[in-house]
Amino acid sequence: MRDIAVFSGSAHPELAAEICLHLGVPLMPTKTSRFANDCIEVQLQGNCRERDVFLIQPLVPPVQENLVELLFMLDAARGASAGRITVVLPHYAYARSDKKDAPRISIGGRLVADLLTTAGAHRVLAMTLHSPQVHGFFSIPVDHLHALRELAHHFRGYDLSNTVVVSPDLGNAKEAAAFARMLDIDVAAGAKQRYADDKVVITTVIGDVTDRDVIVLDDEIAKGSTVFELLARLRERNVRSVRVACTHGLFTGDAIRRLSDEKEIEEIVCTNTVPIPRKNHTEKLTILSVAPALAEAMRRIHNGESVSALFA
Repeated sequence: MRDIAVFSGSAHPELAAEICLHLGVPLMPTKTSRFANDCIEVQLQGNCRERDVFLIQPLVPPVQENLVELLFMLDAARGASAGRITVVLPHYAYARSDKKDAPRISIGGRLVADLLTTAGAHRVLAMTLHSPQVHGFFSIPVDHLHALRELAHHFRGYDLSNTVVVSPDLGNAKEAAAFARMLDIDVAAGAKQRYADDKVVITTVIGDVTDRDVIVLDDEIAKGSTVFELLARLRERNVRSVRVACTHGLFTGDAIRRLSDEKEIEEIVCTNTVPIPRKNHTEKLTILSVAPALAEAMRRIHNGESVSALFA
């Protein structure tokens, strides 16, 4: 592909390299330096002038460091006379900060969207935002992909005759219902209340899950608090087996080990939107690649083709 330049920040260069492999273009080098006063400087070491520039950077820990690096990459591309700058956000961490649910708190999802636009982004390519309203926080075009196709393709390899998809909460029920339709199986949902980042209560499961195989579907798993709470309710319903699926496998702390130790959980499936350290790999963990989907969306954006057609 001509007139395209792809750069990666420090957050997930492996995913960026895989995307470029599918696109058939080189991954341009990026140099990030740190001064004695702890300030960083970013240099895009490839020609950007009048080119279609894509900057790949998921907002993963250290989130603030990776966000500032992305902002500097945007500023560098704009200063280098890029024709168009697209931010590729495989994971938008601040999407969880999408509402004012307590007095005097910031709405980080909107603020960071404004920062990306001010820094020079012309459009955004995102993967599985935490909630639909985050799309509206951006004043620039947003192409919002999801990983349901990749997850569905994986689970079609199993006997699903007695399987039900379970959303941990009603907020994710729409995605779970769409996933269930793709697999032609039933759907259920938990009635969840969140009291803190790591404290949730699920009072019941709405739907028929007794003596059935369950696929728990969520957008991301960090500490795993929601999954463990849901698992307790599923045990009460005497489910046969549990498989856990998500797009963003953050798995902070010892979450992956604790999930793998649960005897009811047969498999944990996630995608590579975020880097998963080798130490977190277990026999129960399956990682699917979203690089082909992101590469195809980038190709369509570059060629002025429909991205929504990917989900037709």
